[in-house]
Amino acid sequence: MKKIHLLLLKSFIRPFVSTLFIVMFVLLMLFLFKYIDDLIGKGFAWYTILELMLYNSATNVAMALPLSVLLSTIMTYGSLGENYELVAIKAAGISLRRAMYPMIVVVTILSISAFFFSDYMLPVANLKYFSLLYDARKQKSADLLPQMVFSNSFTGYTIRVKSKDPDGQRLYGIMIYQKSPDNNGNNTVTIAREGTMFRTMGDKYLVLKLKDGVRYEESAPDNATYNFRQRLSRFRFKETEQKFSLDGLKMNRTNENEFRTASQMMNLKQLRSYVDSVQHQVDGSIVQNYKLITPYLKFFNMPAKPAAKYIQADKAGVLKSMKLSDQVVALSSAASEIRSVKDILKNRTDRYNDDTLNIRRYASEVQKKFTLSAACLALFLIGAPLGAIIRKGGLGLPVVISVIFFLIYYIISTIGEKSARAGSISVVFGMWVAIIILTPIGLFLSYKAATDSAIFDVELYKRFFNKLIKRKATN
Repeated sequence: MKKIHLLLLKSFIRPFVSTLFIVMFVLLMLFLFKYIDDLIGKGFAWYTILELMLYNSATNVAMALPLSVLLSTIMTYGSLGENYELVAIKAAGISLRRAMYPMIVVVTILSISAFFFSDYMLPVANLKYFSLLYDARKQKSADLLPQMVFSNSFTGYTIRVKSKDPDGQRLYGIMIYQKSPDNNGNNTVTIAREGTMFRTMGDKYLVLKLKDGVRYEESAPDNATYNFRQRLSRFRFKETEQKFSLDGLKMNRTNENEFRTASQMMNLKQLRSYVDSVQHQVDGSIVQNYKLITPYLKFFNMPAKPAAKYIQADKAGVLKSMKLSDQVVALSSAASEIRSVKDILKNRTDRYNDDTLNIRRYASEVQKKFTLSAACLALFLIGAPLGAIIRKGGLGLPVVISVIFFLIYYIISTIGEKSARAGSISVVFGMWVAIIILTPIGLFLSYKAATDSAIFDVELYKRFFNKLIKRKATN
């Protein structure tokens, strides 16, 4: 029995590791395709992009792990069925359910590890990833001087380059506008026929080495009480240099504490604490709403034993019994109080909607900590019997079937999560609806695989439809 368990474990570990790396690589490529324009051409160091890719890989585990479990189990049991090893196991008197015990133990350990990963490591990875991605997208382009564009990359300067060599180092048709210290227009203009640019050590300055140019500068005349005229100076040069500071173009890291309040950056304890505190605020605001509206509600208190006899007023004829001036005053007063109540409730209602939306969003993140582990188990219940039924290994049919079932799981879970956050359904049901739907399917397939059902036998369906056609023809 131990040899059979070792055979199953060895048959599962290899495809699981390989499929996990393949899925992680595909998701990483999707990340690069999505943010390639925000990362390329900004002068990042290689380790910055590598760090961003590493954090993104950690955030993709929630999607890659269930898909890898599903695909690897289908491949494992499919290859065992294709090589008639499952037949030999059943011939030895070992049922399919008993042969699945070691796999169930391994997947259970993976599910528990996935829970601890999503609770302890994933919030840290999300914090590092989103903060670094925010700073990278905010970073200015490293193409400081594009062609035929007035660039304002350097503070106090506007630079236009007519054309550049393919290497980007030699420039032609350079025009530099320098603003005055008091921001009173562009008082200095430098025009050069060509030039080269390079960076100093440490990327502190960008140096433009200009050739064959002229510089125009306007300044106030000396010893002038009233500045009626400006003085224009013109300088011609064969070669000169001009430095521009690159301090404002370096990537400045944002304080990570500004991102810690997001739901994806919290662990289970922090999420529950946040939900409880916001729910307490919502309950307190409801009580406060009643206190704010109470002064606008008019009550007529009557003694228990009135000295005089009161006659009940006709509600429809209350205004008719008043004078015209009193009717106007009463209606305007009522309309004013209604507007006041509406203004108070509108602001409070907007705040209440925001708070309840935050509660649903953070409560859904609480359920996400558990649904990742449950998804691994549910997809294993589907993958193992499917592999035993189709009896096909490799990366052909198992990949197609696993992708179909994973898309079903992903679409249902996404719809449920969005509906739960919108308040259409409860948060618990919305986050678990995919597991609730797929688990009975996995149990049904397990039953069919244990009873050697030919659920995917094409010949069986052909014979069934041929019988129907013959019956219709005879009738």
